[in-house]
Amino acid sequence: MTLKEKIEQYKEDFDLFETPNEKLEYIFDLGKKHTTLPQDQKNDDTFVVGCASAAWLTYECKNGQLILKGEGTSEMAKGMLGLFLDIFSENTPDEILNFNPNELNQLGIVELLSPVRQKSLEAFLNKVYDYAKRCKENR
Repeated sequence: MTLKEKIEQYKEDFDLFETPNEKLEYIFDLGKKHTTLPQDQKNDDTFVVGCASAAWLTYECKNGQLILKGEGTSEMAKGMLGLFLDIFSENTPDEILNFNPNELNQLGIVELLSPVRQKSLEAFLNKVYDYAKRCKENR
């Protein structure tokens, strides 16, 4: 599934909710499926600088795709990581690098985030783009 298809699928999910609180509850529910990283993968290189709460993001280049894994410490970070890991992982570096992050506004959740959380999203995206560049360079 492409990035755009994943976003469209989540947009359909978010459109089912009538209130901002219901959308946020859905994000928290996504965090319940949250993965954890081994302790040795939580380091300065994987730390997402600029996130409102501690978060780490790792990557692997496999079969021409960027495989992302992450861990966050707060309920919001876990939910947002779950959502965005699902959207961005298992795509090609080119697809990620050509992606316009403004398309995430279609989800109808970015505006629900506080300015601090919006900065966290930007920090996460910067890390994803950096990993996509590294993966592309190492082909």
